[in-house]
Amino acid sequence: MTQQLLGKIAYITGGSRGIGRAIALAFAEAGADVAICHLGDAEQAATLVQAVTARGRRGFQREADAASPAALRGFAAAEAALGPCDILVNNAGINLRGPFESITEEVYDRVIDVHLKGMFFMAQAVYPGMVARGAGRIINIASQLAFKGGPEITPYCAAKAGIIGFTRALAWEAAPKGIQVNAIAPGPIETDLTRARGPDWKRRMEETILAGRLGRPEEIAATALLLAGPGGAFYVGATLSPNGGDVMH
Repeated sequence: MTQQLLGKIAYITGGSRGIGRAIALAFAEAGADVAICHLGDAEQAATLVQAVTARGRRGFQREADAASPAALRGFAAAEAALGPCDILVNNAGINLRGPFESITEEVYDRVIDVHLKGMFFMAQAVYPGMVARGAGRIINIASQLAFKGGPEITPYCAAKAGIIGFTRALAWEAAPKGIQVNAIAPGPIETDLTRARGPDWKRRMEETILAGRLGRPEEIAATALLLAGPGGAFYVGATLSPNGGDVMH
């Protein structure tokens, strides 16, 4: 099963760091060529492409704001470089925090646009090609916070819950056409973003998570690999939640 994605082409939004980067590397290890987009992270994106090519696969990176459908259509360049998309991972995200009463329309729009608008139109961009070929996988990254909520992150929780709703709705249309649409709702993961929350936050999380630790990006990548590969053939409209017992559902 080490080459279970051999010959496949994967597009990953927000793929230069964290969970997206881990997914890109796992897919390359499994035989896929990988294209990523990023926002203002050219150095890390370049090292990601180098790591993909070091694994014997083709890599591609492009700067694009996930909130802008016009920018995401720039993935046409990825198609020109690698070929049409077999696997789409909508991973790009942002979390702007603040008390509910302080959330401005600008903040709300930014969070919703990055998560929902960008995801919607990125999926729409690759969907016709998948329909024409009668096959494809779309994997949307949600969060366990869609289920449990949390303080001072109302736009983020709303957006992540919307991703799960979108996943289920699109699955109804896509499955008869040979396209499987699923989501992953990770728990707290050790990334640059969570490390910025500081040691006190990490300690509180570790005290409440039944696994006793934060997750690793590679553990979320393993879930994505399952959904992208032959072992995920019977998942339709599902939301898998590797979260160390933070939320049980």
